[in-house]
Amino acid sequence: MNDYYADLGVSRDASPEEIKRAYRRSARRLHPDVNPGPEAEEQFKKVSQAYDVLSDPEKRRSYDMGADPYAGGTSGFGQNFSFSDIMDAFFGQGSGGAGRGPRPRRQRGQDGLVRQEIDLETAVFGGETELLIDTAVLCPTCHGEGAQPGTGRRVCDICGGRGETQHVQRSFLGQVMTTRPCMACQGFGDIITHPCHDCSGDGRVRQRRPLKIRVPAGVDTGTRIQLQGQAEIGPGGGPNGDLYVEVRVRPHETFTRRGDDLHTRIEVPMTAAALGATLVLETFDGVQDIVLAPGTQPGETITLKGLGVTHLRGSGRGDIIVHIDVRTPTRLDAEQERLLRELAAARGEERPTGKVAPADHGLFGKLKDAFKSR
Repeated sequence: MNDYYADLGVSRDASPEEIKRAYRRSARRLHPDVNPGPEAEEQFKKVSQAYDVLSDPEKRRSYDMGADPYAGGTSGFGQNFSFSDIMDAFFGQGSGGAGRGPRPRRQRGQDGLVRQEIDLETAVFGGETELLIDTAVLCPTCHGEGAQPGTGRRVCDICGGRGETQHVQRSFLGQVMTTRPCMACQGFGDIITHPCHDCSGDGRVRQRRPLKIRVPAGVDTGTRIQLQGQAEIGPGGGPNGDLYVEVRVRPHETFTRRGDDLHTRIEVPMTAAALGATLVLETFDGVQDIVLAPGTQPGETITLKGLGVTHLRGSGRGDIIVHIDVRTPTRLDAEQERLLRELAAARGEERPTGKVAPADHGLFGKLKDAFKSR
């Protein structure tokens, strides 16, 4: 059985597009009009048969499993072999006289992507922002027609308005008629006799315009907002493409976002942590009281429920997580040192021995401790 992959010069995991490209290269090189002779003709038959098998998913699967894809009696070109693929390989266009007709001048505009910075508060609650976009708009002179006012278009003399021309070429199968886009009118079927001076016949001009967008609550850096029909207008006054606005949230001086929660750190003196205190925190919902319980330890957290970022999908909001940092004094005057020593004596802490904290045993250690406690 032939090695079809070797015949086409592709690997066994080649994609259908790679197989098609390899076949076209080989077919052009081995075509009898380019490379006459029995040896080239035989090679052409081999690559054509290889393409017939590898371009058909069922035949390729059967061949990869070691079966003969022509076991049913088919040989040479298979029933599913595309004759247009041979013509594509030779001439770059489909064969036959079936016309596609002229292509329209009016086409949809391309989609656009812009980036916009917003502050954290806008991400929390949503809001409006304005940006300037440089885009294509309808030509005010010709209104998308592409021709100078008062002039028009004429039917192409070469293709007669069909937008394509037919050519007869010789091949090993005989004379073959191919269809190609008309070079004179670029496939439109008509010619603009006097192109618009402002848009050069394109029907659109560049312009910078402001655009207000509504930012939904809960967006984060990387979120894209789709604005339908807000990108450039298409050639010939075609419909606008869609504009995508990619959001970037500016860093905030107080809060750091993690998911829909907002985290912040508050530094408190040692005495406030020991005795307890009530602090204030400025949030996006106004001033909130932070109540420190007596004996608050460094690293403890206080949660303010429902004051974080609005959930982008669904209802409700995240939380504010306040991390407590306890500040130990580094410089004491004589009176402060005396008072602290008296406190240490009263608590029996003149000679602290310290406690060694248990090491983190990880998952298995925690499971072991859990079983011991039963």
